[in-house]
Amino acid sequence: MTLPSSTQPIDQTQRQALNDQLSKRYIELDPAGYFLIYLDVEQGLICAKHFDNIINDKGLACDPATGKPLPVRGSVQRVPTRTYSGRTAKELCIAIFEDPAHPCPITYLDHAAYLGREFMRAETALNAGQAYIQD
Repeated sequence: MTLPSSTQPIDQTQRQALNDQLSKRYIELDPAGYFLIYLDVEQGLICAKHFDNIINDKGLACDPATGKPLPVRGSVQRVPTRTYSGRTAKELCIAIFEDPAHPCPITYLDHAAYLGREFMRAETALNAGQAYIQD
């Protein structure tokens, strides 16, 4: 599907196609770690577990304890470095980015932008009573 230039209006189908296409682009992984985002529906919270990683010479995220690449699919038993939560995306962002007692565990601006988008998606799902799956 050919998408219109960014100056032309698009409909909902084209918007979804654009988002799907952009989700497949290559991005550099943040050497400061990654987040797993989920909802605690019972408590009404958006949660984000932060995990450390190292990036190897092939650009793969690896477990700092073993040096082995982290799998993209399936589960891995790792202990988060910190778990954050908030009742809104904004509250969660403030906890991660603005807490003077805990330095921000994000070093790439595109990672910060991604997290903001995901936290908003999670908040929308929480408000609508829908399931949330991290992109």
